[in-house]
Amino acid sequence: MSARLPVLLSGPHAGLEVPEEAGPYCVLTPEEIAEDGDEGAREIYDLETEVEAFVTTGVARAIVDLNRAEDDRRPDGVVKTHTVFNVPVYDRFPPDEVIESLLERYYRPYHARLRDLASEDVRLGVDCHTMLAVGPPIGPGPGEERPAVCLSNANGTCPDDWLRTFARALEGTFGKPVALNEPFKGGY
Repeated sequence: MSARLPVLLSGPHAGLEVPEEAGPYCVLTPEEIAEDGDEGAREIYDLETEVEAFVTTGVARAIVDLNRAEDDRRPDGVVKTHTVFNVPVYDRFPPDEVIESLLERYYRPYHARLRDLASEDVRLGVDCHTMLAVGPPIGPGPGEERPAVCLSNANGTCPDDWLRTFARALEGTFGKPVALNEPFKGGY
């Protein structure tokens, strides 16, 4: 049996579920929910048996964005008001008790699990995303074509030489240029 890679993979935007407490307020179609999330991320990063730790979610990004700070209350914050296509998520924004329930049931457990799984056996944490081929209205580079692959380190969360080495490996494998910290620099 081979050893697992000392990596923690996190897929914060792979879910499609609208929690029952958000259901009475949410007006998005299943298609709009899928378009706002990281379509295909669950399948692309299905490496749970290869890595030391793996965390993903069923909750839709349009409802609870696990890649934001808990106190981020912008329209594109932890509980969104609009999708990346500027489509309203709710007919009326949920009351505070619903927001608190969403944070308590989805956001806090996800981040607690990430903290719990970070151990001496984990040497690298990787946030796994997919992105739209063209920048949507809300987000970096609206209307601009995006690269096939973007590696981000928030300008410093891992050494630049690691990032460049990984980029060269991906370019060699896929035969396409890999962007570094563009259009995304890394999230929360």
